Amino acid sequence: MRRHTAPERPSRAITSSIERKLGFDMSLRAVGLLSPGDMGHVVGRVLITHGMPVLTCLAGRSGRTRMLADKAGIKAVPTYGDLVSETDMILSILVPGEAENAARTVARALRDTGKTLVYVDCNAVSPATSRRIDEIIRDAGSRYVDASIIGPPPRRDGVTKFYCSGPDVGAFEALAGYGLDIRPLGPVIGLGKGIKMVYGALTKGLTAISTQLLIAAFKMGLYGDLVDLFEETQGVQYKRMLRAVAGMPHRSRRWISEMEEISRTYEDLGMTPKIYQGAAEFYRFVGGTPLADETAETVDRERTLRQVIKMLCDELA
Repeated sequence: MRRHTAPERPSRAITSSIERKLGFDMSLRAVGLLSPGDMGHVVGRVLITHGMPVLTCLAGRSGRTRMLADKAGIKAVPTYGDLVSETDMILSILVPGEAENAARTVARALRDTGKTLVYVDCNAVSPATSRRIDEIIRDAGSRYVDASIIGPPPRRDGVTKFYCSGPDVGAFEALAGYGLDIRPLGPVIGLGKGIKMVYGALTKGLTAISTQLLIAAFKMGLYGDLVDLFEETQGVQYKRMLRAVAGMPHRSRRWISEMEEISRTYEDLGMTPKIYQGAAEFYRFVGGTPLADETAETVDRERTLRQVIKMLCDELA
């Protein structure tokens, strides 16, 4: 039987640094996680591997989420009151459309328990939404960090970056000692979300555009000719399509609200929101197909880009 050894705890020097960043007269005992989904459970596993206990509340969560939490070694507690009582920091990693309600749930638990902690929202929401969450958490007597995650789940070093901003950003920086790549952007709430909005506008926006144009070419009988042209003149972009478009459908439902948040960000900046409203509508279409019912565990990784496009064309018909 394979033996597992407990991860080393940080040195007293690191612990003292964490205490200074937190502003607490205590060490960071444990981190709460909302919620251990595709991204969250891997973030939780990284923290646990580096010696930080991670807790979650699974009330109302799916069987798959429970399985992922167990797989990562994340401890489940019965209620949100227990979660805030037993942790000093909460990371919110959810579908963007759930971010504000999750903050309200935690705020109620904070008021009920009288606990104070640091709430770090890592979701792909607009700066305006982040400022509302900041108000919700601060009204409950706790501190807020505006954060975002750039990159895939952190299954290896160097691929996932946590950008963050706000007056209490130093508290979140403490987790750099537990395996996270944390990049502060300053004391202004909204910057942590802003970089995610413009980055996602490129990555997920380009995937929506790419998928739609490939469907259009397929419906006109031009798919093969277009692929030949891409390989001749747009090799880098076509290689990206092979990876990004083929792997998109099972993520499409989560990306609807992210596109909506990007559109709100653009509108708040005085630019047209319609480009990303259209991307949200496209992901809503894909999210209504059987391809979107797959999960990271069940997706057919041998399915080709052409097969994905044909299946989406069939759904249009």
